[in-house]
Amino acid sequence: MTRIASPSRRDAQRVLLVNPNRMKPGVAPIALDYLAHALRQAGFEVDLLDLCFSSDPAQDIERYFAGAPPLAVAVTLRNSDDCWFASRDFCLSRYQEIIEQIKARTAAPIILGGSGFSVMPEAILAYCGLELGVWGEGEYSLPRLLSRLAQGRDGHDVPGLVYATAGGYHRNRPRYLDLGGTAAPRRDTVDNRRYFEEGGMGSIETKRGCSKACIYCADPVGKGRRVRLRSPDSVADEIEMLLGTGIDHFHLCDSEFNLPPAHAESICLKLVERGLGDKVRWYTYASPAPFSPGLASLMRRAGCAGINFGVDSACDRMLRTLGRDYTAEEVGQTAQVCHRQGLVFMYDLLLGGPGETGESLRETIEAVKRLSPHRVGPSLGVRIFPGTRLAAMVRDQGPLAQNRNLQGTVAGDEGFFAPIFYLSAELGPDPQSYLAELIGGDERFFFTSREGADKNYNYNDNTALVSAIRQGYRGAFWDILRRLAGEAVRLSHDEAKGGAA
Repeated sequence: MTRIASPSRRDAQRVLLVNPNRMKPGVAPIALDYLAHALRQAGFEVDLLDLCFSSDPAQDIERYFAGAPPLAVAVTLRNSDDCWFASRDFCLSRYQEIIEQIKARTAAPIILGGSGFSVMPEAILAYCGLELGVWGEGEYSLPRLLSRLAQGRDGHDVPGLVYATAGGYHRNRPRYLDLGGTAAPRRDTVDNRRYFEEGGMGSIETKRGCSKACIYCADPVGKGRRVRLRSPDSVADEIEMLLGTGIDHFHLCDSEFNLPPAHAESICLKLVERGLGDKVRWYTYASPAPFSPGLASLMRRAGCAGINFGVDSACDRMLRTLGRDYTAEEVGQTAQVCHRQGLVFMYDLLLGGPGETGESLRETIEAVKRLSPHRVGPSLGVRIFPGTRLAAMVRDQGPLAQNRNLQGTVAGDEGFFAPIFYLSAELGPDPQSYLAELIGGDERFFFTSREGADKNYNYNDNTALVSAIRQGYRGAFWDILRRLAGEAVRLSHDEAKGGAA
C-alpha cells in the first residue's frame, strides 16, 4: 500500500507532496523529506502521497482527493529518463499520466520540482500542461510561493520560480541556501525504513552543486555551479537520526564526495569522532583526483564500504574532450590507493563521446583491465541534456537530423527533451559488438545491452536487485550486483566440487 499521510487538520495551509517515481528498486525521495521539514518550519501542514510502492496509483490518488482539497500539490521529478542508451526509457511519459490523474481530481495549483525537472523546467511544464515550477533548491522557494498563494497573490517574485506567461515561461534566478548554517532536517515524512528494506540503503547529502566543467553533465544545470557545504555536525546528526530507525547502509548523494577534499575529510573525522564508523556502511561517488591515501584511510575508518569513481575514460585525449580535469595517470593512482587501503571501488565509463574512436576505446578498456577495479560500468552513448556544453557543441555542428553521431528521438527535438545520445560515428556501424569484443567476457565489467536483465547494470526496474534486496542484501546497487556475482561463482565451484566427489 502506498504511503498516504492522514493529518488531523484539513485547512487552507495544507500542502500535498507527491512522489510519482515507481522505478524499482525504490530510491527514497530525499527531496520530499527536506521539503516537508522546511514547510513545517514555515507553518504548513504536510501530506505525502508516495506512489513508489502503490499497487494502484489511480485509486490511491482518487482516495486522497476524496477529502478536502489542499492549498497546493507539489510533485518531485527525480529523472526525465534513465539515461541508458540501451533502453532509452522516457520516465516523463509515466509522470505525465499521474499528473493528469491529479489534475482531474483537484483545482489546486500543481507545482513541479526536483532534480530531473530543474534540468529543463520550461519544457517539462509545457509537456505536462502546467504553469508553475520551482527549479533548484525548493526549501527556500516553495514555502514562500505557498505563502503567496495562501494570500491570493501570484508569487511571481519568488526566487527560482518558473511560471507561465503570455509568450511562454519566465524563470526567476534562484536563491541558494546557506547549508553550512543549517541544522539537520527531520527525516520523518518519507517512509525511509521501507525504502531501506526494499531499496537496500538510505540516502543523505553532504553538499550541493558542482563547479566542474564536464561537457555532458546536468548537475551544474539543475543544482547550481556553486558548491554549498553542509556542516559535519549536521551530516552526523542526520545519519544518527536515520540509524535510530534501523537504517545502517547509506548512499551519499553528492556529485563528488571528495570535492573539496578538506570538507570530505572533516565529514569523515566527525563520523569517526561520533563512533559511527563502526555502526554504518556508506557508499559514495567520487572524483579520481584529488584522492589521497590519507583521505582513503579516513573514509574507510568512517565506514565507507565502496566508492564509485566516474572516471569516464582512461584516454587522456578523451578526458580533455569530455571536460575532465584529471589525467589517465591520476586514474591509475586512484586505483593504487584503493587497493592499498582495501577499499572496494568501481569505475564508471562514459564511452562514445565526441571524437571517440576504436583506438581510444581500446586504450580505455585495456587500461581499466590493468587497474583492476572491483567492477566497471561501461555506458556506451552520452545522453545530451539542454544547457550543457555538449548540447551547444552539437547544435554548432548543424541540423540534428543530419548529425551521424546522434541516436534516439532526434527528429523535431532541437531542445534535447526526449533521450538523444551522442555516439561517435567513428566507432563504426556496430560499436556495441566492438565493445563486447574488447571486454572479452571479463566478469568485472557489467553487462551493457538490453538482453540479460539478470546481469544488467541499468538500475531501472532491475529484477535481480529487487530479489537480492528482498533476501537481505544491503548497500549500493553496483556492490550488491558484485556480491551476487561472487556468490554465484562460489556456488558454482561448490557444485563442481560436489560433482567431482
